[in-house]
Amino acid sequence: MSAGDNSQVPTGFLPVIDPEDLPGIFAAASDYAFVLSSAGVVQRIVCRNSEQLAHWQGQHLRDFLTEESRPKLDDLLEGRGQQKGRDGWIELNHVDGAPWPFPVRYTAHPIGSHGDILLLGRDQRLVAETQQQLVNAQIILERGYEERREYDARYRMLLANTTDPFLFVSATDGRIRDLNASAASLLGASRDDLTGALVAQEFKDRRRGEFVDNLLNLSFAENAHDITVQTKRTRRDVRIFPTVFRAAGERMIICRLASETTGQQVDDLLTRNLNALFEQGTDAVVFTDAKGGIETANDAFLDMIDMARQSDVKGLSLGDFFARSQIDLGVVLENALRSGHMRIYATKLINAFGAETPVEMSVTYLNNREHPSVGFVIRDASRVNAFRSAPSSPGLSAPMDKDVAELVGSASLKEILAESNEVIERICIETAVELTRNNRAAAAEMLGLSRQSLYVKLRKYGLLEKSGS
Repeated sequence: MSAGDNSQVPTGFLPVIDPEDLPGIFAAASDYAFVLSSAGVVQRIVCRNSEQLAHWQGQHLRDFLTEESRPKLDDLLEGRGQQKGRDGWIELNHVDGAPWPFPVRYTAHPIGSHGDILLLGRDQRLVAETQQQLVNAQIILERGYEERREYDARYRMLLANTTDPFLFVSATDGRIRDLNASAASLLGASRDDLTGALVAQEFKDRRRGEFVDNLLNLSFAENAHDITVQTKRTRRDVRIFPTVFRAAGERMIICRLASETTGQQVDDLLTRNLNALFEQGTDAVVFTDAKGGIETANDAFLDMIDMARQSDVKGLSLGDFFARSQIDLGVVLENALRSGHMRIYATKLINAFGAETPVEMSVTYLNNREHPSVGFVIRDASRVNAFRSAPSSPGLSAPMDKDVAELVGSASLKEILAESNEVIERICIETAVELTRNNRAAAAEMLGLSRQSLYVKLRKYGLLEKSGS
């Protein structure tokens, strides 16, 4: 093979690159390429835009770096970044008259025997701009989410504090998307039960498609129109004023409800007054379910039992706070459920520390709703008991005192006292048996007697057969 024949190259032989070709190769392989001295001075620029960077030559590279990039260059020159330069990359931010720093991603390659370094870099401005656009887009999204949460909070607060009943109904499937508490009360169910339900099913004699079409036609009418319907649960006549709007590509119907019942404004005023009486009243008010589980109670009841929060007693049995526990609760609930109310019942209330307070309570069974409840009005009777036990003033004797006084002279004092005690004892036993509906164990516990003693007294007063019947 002749010396000038290059058609065949031996295996393992690499051709030598002409030094004159290196600048072109560096320019094609990178955006920035220059040689640094061991001190960091730019000795030669071999990149495609060398004319624009001609003023870098002979200058220290630190003069064209941002403050946070200079320590990276110092590490590279001192040798701590050499290994990273061979295997990885180093990113430096340059400042050179631009309105903002521009990043360049370099690889460092030691050359020569004097510690010179060849830096080959890729311009990262396009990547930085893309990242900045992504950051801006994320900020815009977060701002949109915050605005959406703010509008949602305003909507919820407006819906919760609006006294007029409102329904939001989908025009596509006729289901209730949302409603406020006033609408739920008017329809006779909870918000959770009504959300997602078919609106036509909540009114009497209404079909799904026909009812929604009627609402749409009324909302599109030139003059304001409404439709009168009757609720299925509460049997109340209401007027519906529909309005159509579009949200997120779906047509929605907002329905304002107005009750046809006369005196609705008076009812609203009565409701506000009752709420104020419940919150600010001196008598304890407790509402329970039909089994005596506490649903809600006012502050006066919490003061009586020395509890700090309503959540501490919610769900507990009211009988847990009575001296005779479930005996008292069973008696008042049975009588209230049987006759609708119980006018007065005396017992003792136990607070969280075990102290007892004499109380009198009236009980009412509230059954005109889907989930009946029982209302208790409890009053502190300690002062009343003290007044009753105080000596009577002359001339203020009760009728019973007069009846007893008439026996003076016709019988001895011992006989008069015995007769009076027997009358009172008989009345108390009859009342206890009647309140407990002949539950003799409960009656004995209520009177503080043993069951055997109660049987003896029933037999003594001829009440055994009466109670058995």
